[in-house]
Amino acid sequence: MSRGISVKEINIVGLKTLTYDCKFFDELTLEELYALMQLRQEVFVVEQNCPYLDADGKDKYGYHVMAWDEDGVLHCCTRLLPEGISYDGYTSIGRVVNSLAVRGSGQGKVLMEYSIKKIKELYPSFPIKIGAQSYLKQFYESLGFVGIGIDYLEDGIPHM
Repeated sequence: MSRGISVKEINIVGLKTLTYDCKFFDELTLEELYALMQLRQEVFVVEQNCPYLDADGKDKYGYHVMAWDEDGVLHCCTRLLPEGISYDGYTSIGRVVNSLAVRGSGQGKVLMEYSIKKIKELYPSFPIKIGAQSYLKQFYESLGFVGIGIDYLEDGIPHM
């Protein structure tokens, strides 16, 4: 029996159609895994000039949301983790990435709304906690998240 979620949602970005999907780690094809790692490194390591170990050992415990265009290019992704992997008592959404090609198109909000819906379906008994880059505070607040504690540096980037 498959643990993946085969529900797909389609959203228009300019002339591109993005198809959203969610799969458990061991259901990812090698091509999907490669595309996930490539997009995450492109944005987090190269674009943000932040060398860090992206392969932190948590991917294998989670579901991965992916948004592909009709040409098979991955534009958006998140990682959905069960309770206890990142935070005790909370599920988490992390590794939130949008390609440069779709930034400013509203896909970040679509990606997070889809990810919130999926994590609530997968783990309905636990609230969601995230660690986010501080400059995105208003964005995450618009999705219902509330800042707690004080800002901290993670890999040299202010987070909350």
